[in-house]
Amino acid sequence: MATARRPLNADMEALRAYVLADTGAQTQAESTVRLVVTHSNLQASFMDIRLDLHMTIDAVKRKLCFHCGTPPSAQVLQLKDDRGRLLAVLDDEARKLGYYSPQDGFTLHIIDTDPTSLSANGWLEDVSKVDKYVMSDEAYAARDNTYRKYKEAQLARDPNWTLAKEMARRSAAAGAPQAGPAAEPRAPADDDTGTEEAAAISVGARCEVEGGKRGVVRYVGRCEGLPLGWWIGVQYDEPVGKNDGSVKGQRYFECPQGYGGFVRPALVKTGEQYRPFDEDLFGSDDEL
Repeated sequence: MATARRPLNADMEALRAYVLADTGAQTQAESTVRLVVTHSNLQASFMDIRLDLHMTIDAVKRKLCFHCGTPPSAQVLQLKDDRGRLLAVLDDEARKLGYYSPQDGFTLHIIDTDPTSLSANGWLEDVSKVDKYVMSDEAYAARDNTYRKYKEAQLARDPNWTLAKEMARRSAAAGAPQAGPAAEPRAPADDDTGTEEAAAISVGARCEVEGGKRGVVRYVGRCEGLPLGWWIGVQYDEPVGKNDGSVKGQRYFECPQGYGGFVRPALVKTGEQYRPFDEDLFGSDDEL
Protein backbone atom coordinates (compact mmCIF):
# COMPACT_ATOMS: atom_id res chain seq x y z
CA MET A 1 0.00 0.00 0.00
CA ALA A 2 1.48 3.33 -1.09
CA THR A 3 2.10 5.96 1.54
CA ALA A 4 0.66 9.40 0.80
CA ARG A 5 3.26 12.17 0.51
CA ARG A 6 3.13 14.60 3.38
CA PRO A 7 2.34 18.15 2.27
CA LEU A 8 5.35 20.48 2.23
CA ASN A 9 5.46 23.97 3.66
CA ALA A 10 6.02 26.92 1.34
CA ASP A 11 9.80 26.99 1.82
CA MET A 12 10.23 23.28 1.18
CA GLU A 13 7.93 23.44 -1.85
CA ALA A 14 10.01 26.29 -3.27
CA LEU A 15 13.22 24.36 -2.62
CA ARG A 16 11.77 21.28 -4.32
CA ALA A 17 10.79 23.37 -7.34
CA TYR A 18 14.26 24.90 -7.49
CA VAL A 19 16.04 21.52 -7.32
CA LEU A 20 13.78 19.90 -9.88
CA ALA A 21 13.83 22.85 -12.29
CA ASP A 22 15.20 22.02 -15.75
CA THR A 23 18.14 24.39 -16.25
CA GLY A 24 20.27 22.64 -18.84
CA ALA A 25 18.59 19.69 -20.50
CA GLN A 26 18.33 19.70 -24.25
CA THR A 27 14.65 18.72 -24.13
CA GLN A 28 12.59 21.40 -22.46
CA ALA A 29 9.82 20.26 -20.16
CA GLU A 30 6.33 21.69 -20.61
CA SER A 31 6.53 23.40 -17.22
CA THR A 32 9.75 25.30 -17.98
CA VAL A 33 10.35 28.57 -19.77
CA ARG A 34 13.56 30.02 -21.25
CA LEU A 35 14.10 33.65 -20.30
CA VAL A 36 16.78 36.21 -21.09
CA VAL A 37 18.00 37.72 -17.82
CA THR A 38 19.40 41.26 -17.72
CA HIS A 39 20.66 43.33 -14.81
CA SER A 40 20.52 47.03 -14.03
CA ASN A 41 24.22 47.17 -13.12
CA LEU A 42 25.61 44.75 -15.70
CA GLN A 43 25.99 45.01 -19.44
CA ALA A 44 26.01 41.26 -19.99
CA SER A 45 22.85 39.25 -20.62
CA PHE A 46 22.42 35.75 -19.19
CA MET A 47 20.90 33.90 -22.12
CA ASP A 48 18.52 30.96 -21.90
CA ILE A 49 18.11 30.56 -18.17
CA ARG A 50 15.44 27.93 -17.69
CA LEU A 51 12.95 28.39 -14.91
CA ASP A 52 10.08 26.20 -13.80
CA LEU A 53 6.68 27.86 -13.98
CA HIS A 54 5.79 26.30 -10.61
CA MET A 55 8.62 28.13 -8.83
CA THR A 56 7.61 30.95 -6.53
CA ILE A 57 9.01 34.40 -7.24
CA ASP A 58 11.03 34.04 -4.03
CA ALA A 59 12.63 30.85 -5.39
CA VAL A 60 13.28 32.56 -8.72
CA LYS A 61 15.10 35.40 -6.95
CA ARG A 62 17.24 33.00 -4.96
CA LYS A 63 18.21 31.18 -8.13
CA LEU A 64 19.04 34.43 -9.93
CA CYS A 65 21.26 35.40 -7.01
CA PHE A 66 23.71 32.68 -8.07
CA HIS A 67 23.96 34.23 -11.55
CA CYS A 68 24.29 37.92 -10.73
CA GLY A 69 25.23 38.13 -7.03
CA THR A 70 22.35 40.41 -6.06
CA PRO A 71 20.64 39.07 -2.91
CA PRO A 72 16.90 38.32 -3.23
CA SER A 73 15.98 41.14 -0.84
CA ALA A 74 17.58 43.69 -3.19
CA GLN A 75 15.96 42.40 -6.39
CA VAL A 76 13.04 44.01 -8.22
CA LEU A 77 12.01 41.77 -11.12
CA GLN A 78 10.45 43.13 -14.28
CA LEU A 79 8.98 40.86 -16.96
CA LYS A 80 9.28 42.20 -20.52
CA ASP A 81 8.09 40.72 -23.80
CA ASP A 82 10.31 39.95 -26.78
CA ARG A 83 10.03 43.58 -27.91
CA GLY A 84 11.19 44.95 -24.57
CA ARG A 85 7.79 46.17 -23.41
CA LEU A 86 7.14 45.99 -19.66
CA LEU A 87 4.43 43.44 -18.86
CA ALA A 88 4.57 43.11 -15.08
CA VAL A 89 6.57 43.71 -11.93
CA LEU A 90 7.00 40.39 -10.10
CA ASP A 91 6.57 41.81 -6.61
CA ASP A 92 4.50 39.05 -4.98
CA GLU A 93 7.10 36.58 -3.78
CA ALA A 94 4.49 33.96 -2.87
CA ARG A 95 3.04 33.77 -6.39
CA LYS A 96 4.21 31.18 -8.89
CA LEU A 97 6.13 32.31 -11.94
CA GLY A 98 3.46 30.83 -14.18
CA TYR A 99 0.93 33.33 -12.84
CA TYR A 100 2.60 36.03 -14.98
CA SER A 101 2.44 33.87 -18.15
CA PRO A 102 6.05 34.31 -19.32
CA GLN A 103 7.01 32.88 -22.71
CA ASP A 104 10.25 31.66 -24.22
CA GLY A 105 12.39 34.62 -25.24
CA PHE A 106 10.84 37.07 -22.79
CA THR A 107 13.22 39.12 -20.63
CA LEU A 108 13.47 39.03 -16.86
CA HIS A 109 15.13 42.30 -15.86
CA ILE A 110 16.72 42.56 -12.40
CA ILE A 111 16.86 45.97 -10.77
CA ASP A 112 19.47 46.00 -7.99
CA THR A 113 18.26 48.33 -5.23
CA ASP A 114 21.31 47.93 -3.02
CA PRO A 115 23.40 51.15 -3.29
CA THR A 116 26.45 49.31 -1.90
CA SER A 117 26.19 46.40 -4.31
CA LEU A 118 29.45 45.09 -5.72
CA SER A 119 27.91 45.26 -9.18
CA ALA A 120 27.15 48.98 -8.91
CA ASN A 121 29.00 51.35 -11.24
CA GLY A 122 30.47 48.49 -13.27
CA TRP A 123 32.69 47.06 -10.53
CA LEU A 124 32.10 43.46 -11.66
CA GLU A 125 32.81 44.13 -15.35
CA ASP A 126 35.15 47.12 -15.65
CA VAL A 127 38.63 45.83 -14.78
CA SER A 128 40.01 49.38 -14.94
CA LYS A 129 38.30 50.01 -11.58
CA VAL A 130 40.25 47.22 -9.89
CA ASP A 131 43.43 48.19 -8.07
CA LYS A 132 46.49 46.58 -9.62
CA TYR A 133 49.65 45.58 -7.87
CA VAL A 134 52.40 47.98 -8.90
CA MET A 135 56.05 47.28 -8.12
CA SER A 136 58.44 50.19 -7.76
CA ASP A 137 61.62 50.33 -9.81
CA GLU A 138 63.65 50.03 -6.62
CA ALA A 139 61.85 46.85 -5.56
CA TYR A 140 62.21 45.33 -9.03
CA ALA A 141 65.90 46.22 -9.19
CA ALA A 142 66.46 44.47 -5.86
CA ARG A 143 65.15 41.16 -7.21
CA ASP A 144 67.35 38.42 -8.61
CA ASN A 145 66.65 36.34 -11.72
CA THR A 146 64.78 39.11 -13.53
CA TYR A 147 64.99 39.94 -17.21
CA ARG A 148 66.61 43.26 -16.36
CA LYS A 149 69.47 41.49 -14.53
CA TYR A 150 69.83 39.00 -17.38
CA LYS A 151 69.97 41.79 -19.97
CA GLU A 152 72.58 43.71 -17.96
CA ALA A 153 74.77 40.60 -17.71
CA GLN A 154 74.53 39.94 -21.47
CA LEU A 155 75.37 43.55 -22.35
CA ALA A 156 78.35 43.44 -20.00
CA ARG A 157 79.75 40.53 -22.04
CA ASP A 158 78.66 41.84 -25.45
CA PRO A 159 77.73 45.54 -25.84
CA ASN A 160 75.99 44.66 -29.15
CA TRP A 161 73.76 42.01 -27.58
CA THR A 162 70.04 42.18 -28.39
CA LEU A 163 67.16 39.87 -27.55
CA ALA A 164 66.52 39.27 -31.26
CA LYS A 165 70.10 38.08 -31.75
CA GLU A 166 69.84 35.82 -28.71
CA MET A 167 66.65 34.17 -29.99
CA ALA A 168 68.24 33.69 -33.43
CA ARG A 169 71.28 32.06 -31.82
CA ARG A 170 69.11 29.68 -29.82
CA SER A 171 67.11 28.75 -32.91
CA ALA A 172 70.33 27.97 -34.76
CA ALA A 173 71.59 25.87 -31.86
CA ALA A 174 68.38 23.84 -31.93
CA GLY A 175 68.78 23.21 -35.65
CA ALA A 176 65.78 25.36 -36.58
CA PRO A 177 65.95 27.87 -39.44
CA GLN A 178 66.31 31.47 -38.33
CA ALA A 179 63.30 33.65 -38.97
CA GLY A 180 62.07 37.15 -38.40
CA PRO A 181 63.24 40.57 -39.59
CA ALA A 182 66.21 40.61 -37.18
CA ALA A 183 67.60 37.23 -38.31
CA GLU A 184 70.74 37.36 -40.38
CA PRO A 185 70.43 35.66 -43.80
CA ARG A 186 71.89 32.17 -43.97
CA ALA A 187 73.28 30.51 -47.07
CA PRO A 188 71.34 27.37 -48.05
CA ALA A 189 73.03 24.13 -47.04
CA ASP A 190 74.84 22.19 -49.73
CA ASP A 191 76.56 18.81 -49.78
CA ASP A 192 79.78 20.29 -48.35
CA THR A 193 78.17 22.09 -45.41
CA GLY A 194 80.10 21.22 -42.23
CA THR A 195 82.87 19.29 -44.03
CA GLU A 196 85.78 21.07 -42.34
CA GLU A 197 84.28 20.87 -38.86
CA ALA A 198 83.31 17.20 -39.30
CA ALA A 199 86.88 16.29 -40.28
CA ALA A 200 88.03 17.08 -36.73
CA ILE A 201 85.39 14.90 -35.05
CA SER A 202 85.85 11.16 -34.52
CA VAL A 203 83.34 8.46 -33.69
CA GLY A 204 83.69 7.45 -30.04
CA ALA A 205 84.92 10.85 -28.85
CA ARG A 206 83.41 12.45 -25.79
CA CYS A 207 81.59 15.64 -26.74
CA GLU A 208 79.48 18.56 -25.65
CA VAL A 209 76.75 19.97 -27.87
CA GLU A 210 76.07 23.70 -27.69
CA GLY A 211 73.64 24.26 -24.86
CA GLY A 212 75.56 22.05 -22.40
CA LYS A 213 74.36 18.56 -23.41
CA ARG A 214 77.11 15.94 -23.17
CA GLY A 215 77.51 12.53 -24.72
CA VAL A 216 79.50 10.36 -27.13
CA VAL A 217 79.90 10.82 -30.89
CA ARG A 218 78.34 7.77 -32.55
CA TYR A 219 78.13 8.84 -36.20
CA VAL A 220 79.82 11.32 -38.58
CA GLY A 221 78.45 11.72 -42.07
CA ARG A 222 75.47 12.66 -44.19
CA CYS A 223 71.89 11.70 -43.33
CA GLU A 224 69.04 10.98 -45.70
CA GLY A 225 65.93 12.89 -44.71
CA LEU A 226 67.94 15.79 -43.25
CA PRO A 227 69.21 18.88 -45.09
CA LEU A 228 72.33 18.50 -47.22
CA GLY A 229 75.75 18.47 -45.62
CA TRP A 230 77.46 16.70 -42.73
CA TRP A 231 75.82 15.70 -39.45
CA ILE A 232 77.08 14.38 -36.15
CA GLY A 233 75.11 11.63 -34.45
CA VAL A 234 75.36 11.89 -30.66
CA GLN A 235 74.29 9.49 -27.93
CA TYR A 236 73.60 11.75 -24.95
CA ASP A 237 74.35 10.82 -21.36
CA GLU A 238 70.80 11.76 -20.40
CA PRO A 239 67.45 11.46 -22.23
CA VAL A 240 67.65 14.91 -23.80
CA GLY A 241 67.63 13.73 -27.41
CA LYS A 242 64.90 13.27 -29.98
CA ASN A 243 65.42 9.75 -31.37
CA ASP A 244 67.13 6.36 -31.01
CA GLY A 245 69.87 6.87 -33.58
CA SER A 246 67.58 6.71 -36.62
CA VAL A 247 66.09 9.36 -38.91
CA LYS A 248 62.93 8.70 -40.92
CA GLY A 249 63.39 4.95 -40.81
CA GLN A 250 67.13 5.00 -41.62
CA ARG A 251 69.30 3.81 -38.73
CA TYR A 252 72.76 5.28 -38.20
CA PHE A 253 73.57 3.99 -34.69
CA GLU A 254 71.90 2.21 -31.77
CA CYS A 255 70.86 3.88 -28.51
CA PRO A 256 67.79 4.02 -26.26
CA GLN A 257 64.89 6.15 -27.43
CA GLY A 258 65.33 9.77 -26.37
CA TYR A 259 69.09 9.55 -26.02
CA GLY A 260 69.98 10.13 -29.69
CA GLY A 261 70.30 13.32 -31.71
CA PHE A 262 71.78 14.69 -34.94
CA VAL A 263 73.40 18.14 -34.95
CA ARG A 264 75.61 20.16 -37.24
CA PRO A 265 79.37 19.72 -36.67
CA ALA A 266 79.79 23.41 -35.80
CA LEU A 267 77.70 22.88 -32.68
CA VAL A 268 79.87 20.03 -31.34
CA LYS A 269 83.03 20.27 -29.23
CA THR A 270 85.04 17.13 -28.47
CA GLY A 271 87.55 16.23 -25.80
CA GLU A 272 88.05 14.09 -22.71
CA GLN A 273 87.18 17.06 -20.51
CA TYR A 274 83.55 16.57 -21.49
CA ARG A 275 83.03 13.73 -19.07
CA PRO A 276 79.54 12.87 -17.78
CA PHE A 277 78.38 15.46 -15.28
CA ASP A 278 78.26 12.95 -12.41
CA GLU A 279 81.97 12.27 -12.91
CA ASP A 280 82.63 16.01 -12.86
CA LEU A 281 80.98 16.15 -9.46
CA PHE A 282 82.42 13.04 -7.80
CA GLY A 283 85.45 12.03 -9.87
CA SER A 284 85.59 8.95 -12.09
CA ASP A 285 87.41 6.85 -9.45
CA ASP A 286 85.09 7.65 -6.54
CA GLU A 287 82.96 4.88 -5.11
CA LEU A 288 79.50 5.69 -3.81
